[in-house]
Amino acid sequence: MLDIRMIRERASEVQKAADRRGIPCDVAELLDIDERYRQQRVRVEAMRAERNARSARIAALIRDGRETEGATEKREAAELAASMAQAEAELKQLELELDRRLLAVPNWISPDTPDGGTDEDNVEIRRWGEPQETDFPLLSHVELGEKLGMFDLRRGVKVGGSRHYVLKGAGFMLHRAVQQLALDLLGDEGFTLLDVPVMAKEEAMTATGFFPAGRDQAFELEGGGRFLAGTAEVPLVAMHAGETIDLTEPLRLAAATPCFRSEVGKAGKDVHGLYRVHQFAKVEQVIICRADSALADQWLERILSHAEKLLRLLELPYRVVAVCTGDLSYKNYKQFDLETWMPSRHAYGETHSASNLLDFQARRAGIRYRDEGGQLRFAYTLNNTMAATPRILIPLMENHQEADGSIRVPEALRPYMRGMEEIRLPV
Repeated sequence: MLDIRMIRERASEVQKAADRRGIPCDVAELLDIDERYRQQRVRVEAMRAERNARSARIAALIRDGRETEGATEKREAAELAASMAQAEAELKQLELELDRRLLAVPNWISPDTPDGGTDEDNVEIRRWGEPQETDFPLLSHVELGEKLGMFDLRRGVKVGGSRHYVLKGAGFMLHRAVQQLALDLLGDEGFTLLDVPVMAKEEAMTATGFFPAGRDQAFELEGGGRFLAGTAEVPLVAMHAGETIDLTEPLRLAAATPCFRSEVGKAGKDVHGLYRVHQFAKVEQVIICRADSALADQWLERILSHAEKLLRLLELPYRVVAVCTGDLSYKNYKQFDLETWMPSRHAYGETHSASNLLDFQARRAGIRYRDEGGQLRFAYTLNNTMAATPRILIPLMENHQEADGSIRVPEALRPYMRGMEEIRLPV
C-alpha cells in the first residue's frame, strides 16, 4: 500500500506506474474520494463537537431549573443526533471505498525495471552453464518419470483432479532432497528456519499484498475467512503484522511449506506434467530490514545469490532475467526471475523469483521499527523462492538423464538420497 499523502503529492507518477504495468487504476477518482472523505470527516467532527456542547448546555439548564429551555435543547440535540448518524454512515462508506481503492494501487516501479507487456519482454542479465549436447534423443520428465516409476500422474488426477500428481520412490526422495539442501544452505546463511501455518486469514492475505488482486488464485476453505497460502511469504511476513521490531540487523526468515494455487486463467498453458500444478512445495526466504534503498538492493542480490548457489550445486544451466513492467507483480517494486533450462520445452522455464517490495507490504501489515532518531518507520520487505518442487524436478531429471535412460544424481544431493548416485529401474 502506498501512503495516501504521497499519492496526493505524486499523483501523476502513481498513475504512470499503474499504466506501465497495464493495471486499471484511476488515481484521479481515488483522490476525489479522498477529498470527499476528508471533508465529511471535518463535518462529522464538527457535529460531534456541537453534540458535546449541547450536552453540556442541557446539563447546565436542568441544573439551573430551566426545564423549558432544556426540553428545547433536547429536541434539537435529538435532531442533531439523527443527522450525525447519517453523516457518520456516509463517512464510513467513504472510508471503505477509499480503503478499497488504496488496496488496488500498485507499488512504485524501480527506475531500472525494463518496459514490456509479458514475460517475453523480460531482459536477460546473466546466465550460468550451457545446455548439454547429447548423441541420444532426450526424454521429457514425464517420459522419464513414468519409465523410472518416479511419479504417477494418472493416479494423482484420480485422487485430486486435474493438475495433481503422486510422487513415489526416487521421485519423492528427490523432491525432499532438494528442499533439505535448500534449507541447509539458508541455515548456513544465518536464516531462522520456521514451520508456519499454510492456512491464512483473509487479513493476512491482504496485509501481504496477495489480496485483493490475487484472490482468484487462492483456495478458500469452507466456512470462509481462511485460505490456503500459495507461498510461505504470507505467514513469514504476516506473523510480524502490527509489531514494532528491532531491525538493528535484518530479520532473515525461511520456511518450507506445502503451497496451493488455483491457477485460474492458466487453462491450456504449461499444464503438461509437473510444471503448473495446484499443490507444490516451496522453500521461501524473507528479509525484513530498515527502510534503506541501498540496503534493500544489497539484500535482493544476496537472496538471489542463495538460489543461484542452489542451482549451481544442482548442476543446472540457468539465467537471471529482470522482470519487465507488464510481468511485474503489482506489489513488487523490483523483481528478478531465475529461469532454468528445460530440454523438453527447448527453453528456459521460471523456477525462482526474487522481489524487493520497499515498504509496500509493511505499510499494509503495520510492521515498523524505530530509526536512529527514535522515529517509527515502516520496514522494507524482500522475498525469494529458494526452491520450488516438483517444478525443479523437470530440469533435474531432463538435464541429468543418461543414454541408457537413467538419471544421474548431482553430488550435492547424494547425502540426502542415501548415497544414491543414479536413478534407474531395479535390475
